This record gives sequence, structure tokens and C-alpha cells, in this order.
Amino acid sequence: MSEPLQPTFLVSAYSDPVVVQIHGKANYLNCNSFREFIEEIVSTCKAHIVLDFENCKGMDSTFLGILAGTALDLRKERPPRVLIICKLGERNHELVCNLGLQNLLTIAEDLPDSSDAIATADFLALKNMEVSDAKNVLNAHQNLVQADSENAAKFQDVIAFLKNQVETKDEE
Repeated sequence: MSEPLQPTFLVSAYSDPVVVQIHGKANYLNCNSFREFIEEIVSTCKAHIVLDFENCKGMDSTFLGILAGTALDLRKERPPRVLIICKLGERNHELVCNLGLQNLLTIAEDLPDSSDAIATADFLALKNMEVSDAKNVLNAHQNLVQADSENAAKFQDVIAFLKNQVETKDEE
């Protein structure tokens, strides 16, 4: 019998800033509850959101697209709000920069001082949920193109495929 999946996202929703710890791989198979959580936090007008990547083993384009969309939404606010990502590690830093997201996100070496005092007990686990809706995956990839126009060529086939899936589903 296999062991149950450990939660990928641990959140401290009531702290300021809001802190999300990412464990393991962040991808379309587990990031739907993260997307929903972030949308809720953005709507509550918390000033800062901090993502701690110390235990993150990798990310896919769907997850990165969710980050891009969040950063774009926060920049529209008046005054603009900030999405801080920290403790990226070499590979994850490379992934962020390859998609031009370093221009949208605040990258920090370590957690902001106010985040250090959050006890481990203050973190709650988000349920791992697959992004099964093609429309959400499409939106994530379109966010990447909006974040950096050079991503259009990288994801044109994925976006075309997903648009076709969404249109087919809408016709049913």
C-alpha cells in the first residue's frame, strides 16, 4: 500500500505577510487548491504574499502561469501589491528567469523578517488538487505570454491545443 501524498502547499493565511511553503513539485497535478487560495487572498487585499521555495523540487508551466497571473493582478492594484518568492534554489530560479517572470515577481534570498516569527503550527495544508479544467490551464499559459511576449513561441502549441479543448467543451 502506498503512502498518502504529503501536502504540497502549506499556508499561513492569517499572517502578514501571507506565507505559502511549497514542498515537492508544484504542477498541474496538485496546484488547483493553491490557485483558489491565492485568488481568495488577492481578493482580501493582503498587502504582501510570500512564497517559500526552500523545499520545492520543481515547477511546471501551469504553476508558473498561476504565479504570473497573480503578480499581474497584484500590479493592477492601487497601490500595487507584491508577490515575493524566496529561497528559490538554482534550478527554480532558472525556471522563473527563463520565462521572464523575474520582471514581475520580487525575488528574495530569504523570508522577510516579519515572516520568520511564524510558527510551524500556524501553517495549514492545502489539499492537493489537479487543475483538471482546460480553461484554467489555458489561462495559466496565457498569463505567461502576457508576462513576457517571448513566451508566445514557447507555448503556442500548448495554447492552441488548450483553446481547441475549451472550444470543443463549450460546444458540447
